[in-house]
Amino acid sequence: MNAERLLAHYDRIADAPDAIPRLRRFILDLAIRGKLVEQEPGDEPASELLKRIAAAKARLVTAGEAKQQKLLPRVSEDELSIGLPTGWAAARLADLAVCLDYKRKPINSAERKKRIEGKTQDQLYPYFGATQQQGWIDDYLFDEELLLLGEDGVPFFDALKKKSYLVSGKTWVNNHAHVFRGLLVSNAFLAHYLNIFDYTGRVAGATRTKLNQSRAVDIPVPLPPLAEQRRIVAKVDELMALCDRQEAARTERESKRDRLAAAAFARLSAPDPDPVVFQRHAAAALDNFTPLTTRSDQIKVLRQTILNLAVRGKLVEQDLNDEPASELLRRIAADKARLADGFSSGRRRSGRHERNEALEFTLPGGWALSTLGAVSLKVTDGVHQTPIYVSSGVPFVSVKDFSSGRLDLTNTRFITKNEHSLLYKRCDPRRGDILIGRIGTLGRAVLVDTDDEFSLFVSVGLIRFNHENVVPEFLRTLLNSPLVEAEFDRIKIGGGTHTNKLNLGDLRTVALPIPPLAEQHRIVAQVDELMALCAKIEASLAADDNTRCCLLEALLREVLESTADGEAAV
Repeated sequence: MNAERLLAHYDRIADAPDAIPRLRRFILDLAIRGKLVEQEPGDEPASELLKRIAAAKARLVTAGEAKQQKLLPRVSEDELSIGLPTGWAAARLADLAVCLDYKRKPINSAERKKRIEGKTQDQLYPYFGATQQQGWIDDYLFDEELLLLGEDGVPFFDALKKKSYLVSGKTWVNNHAHVFRGLLVSNAFLAHYLNIFDYTGRVAGATRTKLNQSRAVDIPVPLPPLAEQRRIVAKVDELMALCDRQEAARTERESKRDRLAAAAFARLSAPDPDPVVFQRHAAAALDNFTPLTTRSDQIKVLRQTILNLAVRGKLVEQDLNDEPASELLRRIAADKARLADGFSSGRRRSGRHERNEALEFTLPGGWALSTLGAVSLKVTDGVHQTPIYVSSGVPFVSVKDFSSGRLDLTNTRFITKNEHSLLYKRCDPRRGDILIGRIGTLGRAVLVDTDDEFSLFVSVGLIRFNHENVVPEFLRTLLNSPLVEAEFDRIKIGGGTHTNKLNLGDLRTVALPIPPLAEQHRIVAQVDELMALCAKIEASLAADDNTRCCLLEALLREVLESTADGEAAV
C-alpha cells in the first residue's frame, strides 16, 4: 500500500468528514518523516549542510545583516517524535533561519485605508498577518521569499489548519506573524513541517493563544539533505495538486446535488401550482428523499419542506366528506364564550381572521383561516420575576429546556414547592398544552407530554386549546412551520442590540390556516411518517460518515505500516 494507492481509493472515502484536509495532513506527515520520497546515498548529509548554514549565518552577523542570537541547546532525542532517516539531522529553527521580527511593523486598518486612498493597484503591496494577507499598503518592508509563522490568533491546536506560510517579493508583515529567512534550506519544507508540528506546551494563553519568539526559534526540526528537501517539496506539490482536483470534483458533485434538491424543494414550495403538476413534483421529491440528501444539513431543509407542505394542504388529499373547518371554528367560538375563568384569548384585530390573502396562498377546500387567539382557550406566559433557585424542588422551565425540540426536564433549574404554588396559578401548564419561545429564541413550539408539575419563566409562552377541536400535534406542526415562522418575523419586536420578543397580544393575531379535524389527523400521521424517514436518512448518513472515517483511518494506517521499514510511500 502506498500514498498514490491511497488516493486511488479516494472515491470510496471522498465524503468522509474532513477527508481532503486529513489527506493533506497525512501527506505532510509522511513528508516530514522521510516516508514520501526515497533517500539517496549520494546526497550531501544534513550534518554537512548545517555546517554551511552556520558559516553563512556568521557572515550575515559580521556584515550587520542579521542579529546575533543566543546559543540554544542541541536537540535531544525526546524532542522529536520521529526517528531520523539516514542522512537527516536534528536542528532548531534558529539554526536554519534568521529571525527578522525586528523589521516587521503593524499598521491599523484605518491608517492603511488612508495611505492607499487614491493610489493605483500597481502602487500597492500585500500586507500580511498571522495566517494570511490582511489587505494592502503603499510601501514594503521585505523583498524576498520569507517564511511566516503565526504568533497569535492562530489555530495552533487544529491539526488541519495552517500555522505557517510563504510570502515572496515586496511585502509588509505586521506583528502577528514571526518572520524567518531560511538559509540554504527550503522554506517550503520548513512551512510544511511547521504546519503539522505539535505546539502543545509551547504556546501561551487560553482565549487567544500566542507563540512567543523565544519559543518559536527553538522549535526542533528534522532536517533532510537539501536535495531531499527539494524532492519532498516537489512530491508534496504533486500530491496536493491531486488533492485539489479531488476536492474540486467533490465540490462540483455537492453543488449538483444541492441544485437538484433546491429545485425539487422549490417546486414543492411554489404557490398554487397546477394540481396535476404539483402531485407529480411531490411524488418525485418524496420518492427521492435518499438520493437528494447526502449531508445532514440537507435534512433540515427536508423537514422544513415537509412542514410547509403540511400546513398548506399539500401533503395529504382533501376529503369532501370531512366536516369543514368553519364548523370546527364555530364550536371553538362557542367553547370560548362559555369560559368564565378570565383567561380568554383576548382581543383580536377586527377582520384579521377573515383575510385569506394574509397567508399569500389559496386555502384548500374545507379549510378556514383563523388566528391563534381565536382557536385557543388560553394564551399566556410564565412568571415575570426571577425566582430563588434551589438545588432540588419543582422544575422551572425556560426556553433552553425545549431547545432540542421536545420538553426536557432533566437539566432544569428548580424552585421551592411554596414558590411554585404562588406562581403556578399564572399559567398552570398541563399535558397537551403547547409551550413556545417568546423571548430570545422565538417560535419553537413543543407539546407538554408530562403530568409532572413545573413552572414557566416569562420567556416561555403557553397555549391551551380544546383537543376535541384541534389536534395538538397538528398545532405544534403549524407553529413550527416556515409559514408561521414568517408570521413571527412580522410581529416580533427587538432586534439589533435588543432581545427579540413576541408580545402576547401580537401572538394572538398570528394567522393560522385550519383544516378539518379529520384532515388534521391525516396530516399528523403523514408528517410523523416522513419525519421518521428523515430520521432514518439522518442516521444512515451518520453511519455512512462513520464507515468512511473508519475506512480512511484503515487506509492511512496501512500506509504507515507499509513505510515502517523505511519504504517510501511513492
